[in-house]
Amino acid sequence: MSESRRGQRRAAAFLLYQRDLTGNEFAPLYAAHERDNGAPPGDFARGAAEAVWADRERIDARIDAAARDWTAERMAVLERNILRLAVWELQAGEVPPAVAIDEAVTLAKRYASPEAGALVNGVLGRVAREHGVGS
Repeated sequence: MSESRRGQRRAAAFLLYQRDLTGNEFAPLYAAHERDNGAPPGDFARGAAEAVWADRERIDARIDAAARDWTAERMAVLERNILRLAVWELQAGEVPPAVAIDEAVTLAKRYASPEAGALVNGVLGRVAREHGVGS
């Protein structure tokens, strides 16, 4: 059975986190994911992680513009990569903005902190309002 979109989103966020933190390429991260989870990351997780990483400078500029007195570079690594993934999803327009935002907030609250959830919610709300989605 294939992993849910929520599970694949989580996997993508953690692949991005590991890539950002370690500097490793994705191939060994995929192998580690398979070793640790008994299955390789799904197509969505791999595709999303690679697309976000390739476009991270433009995504980070959108985060910086919406973060008000904060920058993506100064954020904790996990929060930064949850935000990157969600901004990419907002731009892609394949899910309603509320879904992308809610999923990112849930990831931040579950794996970082309630404060991270509030930060993610605020930044993504501003990205959606100020910069439009899908542009």
